[in-house]
Amino acid sequence: MKVLCLHGKGTSGAIFKSQTASFRSHLTDLRIDFDFIDGCYPSTAAAGIDLFYPAPYYSFWEDDSPEAIQETCTWLKGLIAERGPYDAVMMFSQGCSLGAAMLLLHQAQDPTQPPPFKAAIFICGGPPLKLLDGIGFEISDTVKERDRLGREALARQAHSASILARGSARWTGEASVGGAVDEEELREEIRGPFKVRIPTVHVYGSRDPRYAAGVHLSGICEPAKRRVFDHGGGHEIPRTDQVSRRIADLVRWVLLEGSA
Repeated sequence: MKVLCLHGKGTSGAIFKSQTASFRSHLTDLRIDFDFIDGCYPSTAAAGIDLFYPAPYYSFWEDDSPEAIQETCTWLKGLIAERGPYDAVMMFSQGCSLGAAMLLLHQAQDPTQPPPFKAAIFICGGPPLKLLDGIGFEISDTVKERDRLGREALARQAHSASILARGSARWTGEASVGGAVDEEELREEIRGPFKVRIPTVHVYGSRDPRYAAGVHLSGICEPAKRRVFDHGGGHEIPRTDQVSRRIADLVRWVLLEGSA
């Protein structure tokens, strides 16, 4: 079983490999080949990442315009043709937007053909809103404002100075939602002509400034084939034994569901 792994902006395949090591250690019996690739553009370090990991750093696009995302999707298709096929895709942050874009563009353009992956694991992700806007999805001003506030708060809370000053207490998660909002209400905020049909897992943290984006992403995936988990933290993958085992169980479920 082979899984394509797409990292977050300003990190790398090697960094994503380290970030996921704890929960992957509970999946060794499945003999999974996790393929951690680097993004196609050199990048500065993501906020706070240089405290823990050395360069180089990469991203999958330099701006999130529909044209830039589609260009990277074309690049990724070539990589899949060369290094694949892959049974599933596992992603973090910007990588989630890329994986979602691949699946949604396939659904929009080639719905009768098999999708590029049979299962997907989204971690601290969000949907590519500008791309969705161009393929028939309704993106309200409320959703756009949540996205803007969440990105701004993430940049502040993930900054090196914030890490050094406050540690894990820096994660508040409030800016992306603007008050108490039910997850199901968030999922209903984005409506579109179709949903991602393959089995999906969505891992996010209620203290992540991008929490609402993670819930929004789960909302554009088929409910009957979707499982979600709030790890209770920020824009990160907690490495506690309890969280690691729970994520591993979800990965195990989605991979087996996708291969059924």
